Parts: sequence; structure tokens; C-alpha cells
Amino acid sequence: MQEKFFVFYTFMKMKKKINTKVITSLVIATAIVLVGYKLGNVWQKTHYSTNNVSVTGLGSKDFDADLIVWTGSFSRNAPTLAEANKLIKADIKAVKDFLKSNGINEKEINFSSLRINRDYESIYNNEGNPVGNRFVGYSLFQELSVESKELTKIEKTISEVGNLIEQGIEFTSNEPSYFYTKLTDLKLELLKSATQDALRRAETITDNANSSIGSLHEASMGVFQITGQNTNEDYSWGGSLNTSSKHKTASITVRLSFDL
Repeated sequence: MQEKFFVFYTFMKMKKKINTKVITSLVIATAIVLVGYKLGNVWQKTHYSTNNVSVTGLGSKDFDADLIVWTGSFSRNAPTLAEANKLIKADIKAVKDFLKSNGINEKEINFSSLRINRDYESIYNNEGNPVGNRFVGYSLFQELSVESKELTKIEKTISEVGNLIEQGIEFTSNEPSYFYTKLTDLKLELLKSATQDALRRAETITDNANSSIGSLHEASMGVFQITGQNTNEDYSWGGSLNTSSKHKTASITVRLSFDL
């Protein structure tokens, strides 16, 4: 009886060990499968297939600015502030009348705050060495800007600034800046054009290689460039925005990658 019990006990103990090994093996095998699946997903996401074609499309358009911004300044100086102020007021009126006589709307004219400086001259001794400064009066500076969509009218006005100088007004005219107010619409138009150009390039390549493009794999956009027409301006890595030319060229690139 004792021998039978010993045999039965030994059998059950061996069965338990076998079951434990089987379960452990199954757990390890499952873990290996899961790890392999995860690694496979990571590899697929980070190592793209070489069976693809990448192309760069260009979208460009010539256009004219529709907004001009012109700035200028003038000044007066006098021994007293009251006298200098009287002179600058008369100049402001003369400048405003000049602009209005050229058809510029008063709403398009902006006069900045008047700037006041105290003027000094150097004092020298008999040997020609500076020994100090002496107050000689005040200088008043006035700046103005004109912003208009009537480009031709403003350009004509700029060409006639000499009329102010003939009146004794020391007017300094700056070069105008030209802008375009519909840049958002222009960018969308160029993006569409560049994308279509890239697609045509990809189709040309694959057609001549007896292949065909599949789904879009990756897309990226270049920087927006605006340069003056018929100029030697260079493109900038951060994008360029020409404001000195009335006639401009806008361009943008789009890079597409397709599966094969």
C-alpha cells in the first residue's frame, strides 16, 4: 500500500513539473511573438520602402503690387521753439496742400508726432581746441507716410516733390514700397500649381519607366519667395519678400513622394 502511494505521489509531482514547464514555455513564446510584432511595426514606420519616387514641383506667377507706401520728412530750425513751431506748421500746411492738389485723399496721409531737438554748437579757444557747447536753438522734424492703392497717382506725386523744395521746404523723399494685399489667395494658388506640377513630373518618370505611382507617401512645402521681375535677386532660405519692385514674381516649391 505504501509503495502504491509513493508511486502515485511521484507521478503527480512529475506531472506538476511538466505542466509548469509547458505554461512557462507558452508564456515565453507569446512574449517573443508580441515583441516581434512590435519591432515589426516600429521598423515599418521608421524604415520606408525604397520603392518610391520623389519629385519637386514649382509654382510661380508674375503679378503687380496693388498697394504703395511712400514716406518722407522735412524739418525747420530757429533760435526759439515758438518760431520753429510757426515755421514747421506752415510747412505742414504747404505739404498737405501739395499732396491734395495731386489728388491724394487726406485719409491716405498720416503725419507722425512732431520731433523736437535742442541744437548746440561747439566753442573753441584760440588754439582751436573745443572748450564747450553753446545752445543755438531748436530743430523740429516732421515725418509723414502715404498709403494708397492708386499707385500711378502716388508715383506722379513723388516725381513732383521738387515743387516743395522750390517753396523752401527741405523735404526728403524716400523710395516707395510696393505690397500685395491678396498674398493668402496667391499662396493657395501657387501651392495648387506646384502640387500639380510635381504630380505631372512623377507621372512622366513612372510612365517612361513602365511603372505607375501609388498612394502619396510624403509631402512637404518649400518657402514662399517674392522677388522683383527682371532682377538678379537671390532666393532666401527663410523666404524673400521684395518691396522695392512694382512688378513681382512669386514662387513656391512642393516636394511629393509616391509609393510605386
